[in-house]
Amino acid sequence: QVQLMESGGGLVHPGESLRLSCAASAASGSIISINAMSWYRQAPGKQRELVATDMKGGSTVYGDSVMGRFTIFRDNAGNTAFLQMNMLKPEDTAVYICNALVTTTNRQSPYVYWGQGTQVTVSS
Repeated sequence: QVQLMESGGGLVHPGESLRLSCAASAASGSIISINAMSWYRQAPGKQRELVATDMKGGSTVYGDSVMGRFTIFRDNAGNTAFLQMNMLKPEDTAVYICNALVTTTNRQSPYVYWGQGTQVTVSS
């Protein structure tokens, strides 16, 4: 089992910035590799949408609504993903959920894990 610990959410005004963090850790055994880490978000009455993905090889993918404003990156160890959110808009208000494709010593096979989510509210 892998736990994804999200932090950094909060209340900000339009135009301000916020940085989210998602740290992956193994409840038992250890992590061999994290093939990809992603941020999704879900607003009330809306479908869950992809915000950004960072792959092991360095490739990134962004949702159309955040491209140019948000940046995803990982730490040197590769087990913590950050989402730098600039020029925030009220439309960015949502629960942001971390996702990771992880191979552990116990499973020896990649498996998808989800975090519990962190609330981001952008309001004037």
